Amino acid sequence: MPSYKAPTRDVRFIVNEVLGLESHGFAGGSADIVDVVIEEAGRFASEVLAPLNAPGDAAGCTRGADGSVTTPAGFREAHARFREAGWATLSAPEAFGGQGLSDVLGFAVEEFMSSANQAFAMYPGLTNGAVAALLAKGSVELQRKYVPRMVSNEWLGTMNLTEPQCGTDLGLIRTRAEPRGDGSWAITGTKIFISAGEHDLTDNIIHLVLARTPDAPEGTKGISLFVVPKVLVDDDGALGARNAVSCGALEHKMGIHANATCVMNYDGATGWMVGEENKGLAAMFIMMNAARLGVGIQGLSQAEVAFQNALAYARERRQGRALTGAAEPAEKADPLLVHPDVRRMLMDAKAFIEGMRALYLWVGLQGELSDKSADETARQQADDLIGLLTPVIKGYGTDKGFETAVAMQQVWGGHGYIVENGMDQFVRDARIAMIYEGANGVQAMDLVGRKLALNGGRAIQALFALVDAECAAAKAEPRLADLAGRVEKANGELKAATLWFVQNGLANPNNAGAGAYPYMHIVGIVALGLMWLRMGGVAARALDAGAGDAAFYEAKLVTARYFGERFTPDAGALRRKLEAGSEAVMALPAESFWFG
Repeated sequence: MPSYKAPTRDVRFIVNEVLGLESHGFAGGSADIVDVVIEEAGRFASEVLAPLNAPGDAAGCTRGADGSVTTPAGFREAHARFREAGWATLSAPEAFGGQGLSDVLGFAVEEFMSSANQAFAMYPGLTNGAVAALLAKGSVELQRKYVPRMVSNEWLGTMNLTEPQCGTDLGLIRTRAEPRGDGSWAITGTKIFISAGEHDLTDNIIHLVLARTPDAPEGTKGISLFVVPKVLVDDDGALGARNAVSCGALEHKMGIHANATCVMNYDGATGWMVGEENKGLAAMFIMMNAARLGVGIQGLSQAEVAFQNALAYARERRQGRALTGAAEPAEKADPLLVHPDVRRMLMDAKAFIEGMRALYLWVGLQGELSDKSADETARQQADDLIGLLTPVIKGYGTDKGFETAVAMQQVWGGHGYIVENGMDQFVRDARIAMIYEGANGVQAMDLVGRKLALNGGRAIQALFALVDAECAAAKAEPRLADLAGRVEKANGELKAATLWFVQNGLANPNNAGAGAYPYMHIVGIVALGLMWLRMGGVAARALDAGAGDAAFYEAKLVTARYFGERFTPDAGALRRKLEAGSEAVMALPAESFWFG
């Protein structure tokens, strides 16, 4: 049976020592509060959610003849405990019943929950995005009626975008909204791939649905957003009649079996517009961007739980002898951990996981700075960096998360292919993160096609400057000088790739399209390099100060060195791929791809 223990020590290191959350003065940022929240959240995830992960995957959700959906055994009770413990309210605004604590803590808790049980974590995770959209665009009345009970998780939420004929191209949606004359709308259409569309965890589900009004223009300029509750809510807040929305089917999926992925039918269901007519896509993007960061965390979370189980196996499983001679002569064979290739896979995993964890937590901090900093320049830069790095965290993070899960399965050899050992579930669950909330190719195109040129390239220039400054400072520390030089070189590759796009992308947009994916990965390498410079610097200073837990800080320096030696060289190869352009990519006629 696979196991999971939340990496609370590493998260406390990043939040307290690397980010210095306490120094920013945000609610819940003191080291004492951080430590309590992180430890308790880790215990809940490890002890309550993780034991349900494998059984939930095996059982899946079931749909009754009446369209009702039942989650696996234990999920209702676990969600009740999650709600009662207040985990859903952690970072939500106090005005709506939340605790108002730092978003950084909310992100960390999200990682723990997703590692322990990704399918479970998706239920409250989607609700957070729906709340964000309602708070940004919903009327005071809609906020009053729905948000407090969504914050508490008494009700859960969804996002309904995709239809059978369209996914990323939302301009093709056909769901209709007809005005009823009383301020409400009749919503009719079918949505597919709706995570948590129907379930038995709560008495009500609040759907956010994209639809077209009668006179809407074609394309994305004619999309409006509506809140459509599963059960209508009376003016006094009491639940009323069942709305005309139902689950038509459950999707049969590769993974995340315990999350109900539904075909949703709207048959004249009553809904209310969120924000302005024909401005629904902007409102939904608020939810989508929150979800994309959450999916990036999912990629990391599956890498983490797979790594933990691979490491335990590598320590225990005996196979062959160390190349330099028997490591444990008294035993018939040495542990797998002595073999360099096994170590390579485990070190790849460790370098990615710890670097990506620091990156998503740092971006969480940028979110708070963009809202709360008294310095206008700091708010602008934080907002720029969030926009630039969101597709990178989602795209690069989930690519590497899946790659890591597969490598950790490889550590187990043939036993990794056996269901009872659990490694296959981590691989299957990690795979979806590369696809939903905008497939990773879409993330790359968002980065290159939209984010790169925004405000004259201000965001990418800010990243260049940030990395250059930190590399220059780190060179003064002998233990980081080599890493600093390697990250500086990778940043140079990123600058060259960016200039190549400026020179070649406008004249031939296919050049940008063909190079977007490697470009996203270069940004990912540079961003993780920045994080490893910072973590290495903190570790070096802690060792010099004689701080306790020396082995932890020494491991950080070794892993930082490994990242520099093994990850940063890829930036040059990726730049050369990008600069090959689009000619060979686009040259083959459609009929020449396969000749039979």
